[in-house]
Amino acid sequence: MIERVLTQQIEANLTKQKVGLLLGARRVGKTALLQVIRQKTLLKVLWLNGEDTSTESLLEERTVSNYQRLLSGFNVLIIDEAQHIKDIALKAKLMIDEIRPLHIILTGSSAFNLHQSGESLTGRTITYHLHPLAQIEFRKEENLLETKQHLEDRLVYGSYPETVNLAASAEKEAYMKELINIFLLKDILAFENVRNPQKLKDLLALLAHQIGSEVSLHELGRQLAISKNTVEKYLDLLEKVYLIYRRKGFSRNARKEIAKSNRWYFYDNGIRNAVIGNFNFLSLRQDTGMLWENYFISERLKRNDYKGDNTDSYFWRTYDQQEIDLIEEQNGKLTAFECKWKEQKVKIPGAFAKAYPEASFHIIHKENYLGWVEE
Repeated sequence: MIERVLTQQIEANLTKQKVGLLLGARRVGKTALLQVIRQKTLLKVLWLNGEDTSTESLLEERTVSNYQRLLSGFNVLIIDEAQHIKDIALKAKLMIDEIRPLHIILTGSSAFNLHQSGESLTGRTITYHLHPLAQIEFRKEENLLETKQHLEDRLVYGSYPETVNLAASAEKEAYMKELINIFLLKDILAFENVRNPQKLKDLLALLAHQIGSEVSLHELGRQLAISKNTVEKYLDLLEKVYLIYRRKGFSRNARKEIAKSNRWYFYDNGIRNAVIGNFNFLSLRQDTGMLWENYFISERLKRNDYKGDNTDSYFWRTYDQQEIDLIEEQNGKLTAFECKWKEQKVKIPGAFAKAYPEASFHIIHKENYLGWVEE
């Protein structure tokens, strides 16, 4: 089993009087991660499953005496899939305020209820985001040659833990399709009144074909025969279950640079390819550039998140079509990245160089990307 970056971070916080929120899409390994921690720690752990109706019954009486009886002899409480528990934020708040010593970990495969929990538990939480496996995690298990051999596979099938353990391509394809059709969209249908789930899939497919391009909500609505407001609602839902994420335009010159548009990326390449039903290898594809851009930007997101870097990420484009795939701003310092699958010479856009002479500019290709996603 590949060791997750968050393991040590969570372990280090187990003795703190806090509520840990472990968030991430279904099947990224939240339960497996916490099972490892549970087995390693010397602390006494009570594990509850939020999808089990008996857990709801145990926690229903929101009183200090009830929770003291429940937690007697335990230092750590883990509630897996905690978003299914009614008023979980209020219940966790009461426990963490009144019972000592205690550390609580709540996991959730969507940001619907647990995001609200974080707001209700202000000052009491530590939030962790678990992503599909990252290169920063793979590097501990494989050498450079193995990483290069696996790169194309990850661009096509993604990095969900289960796909890494499956050898046959047909098994990987079936698993990723199942993930889309059953597990991931299940969260949306469970928490929101979505009248036509097929529209969500159709919207994802349109986004999958527009990676690296600004998305027009009006155009998406026209193609799907739904309103702009419904498109916005669906995008918000898809973002909350960790399927997709947005990048805004970077601008310090509103007259020349686009700032109000968004570009959308998938957290995992395998999900993106499952949405459009294309698991062909790169030699048979016309979208290798999209796959590479999505992969690098997502790996960079994972790296920054796990490292705790306070980094803001954008794309950059001017109205006369000069553009850069990724702009990162950290403590006022700008770093620009242009994604190219194969090594080639690319000049920095003149408008960007003139407007931001202090910024660094890097061409990211398959031969040099590791230094930017591992270190």
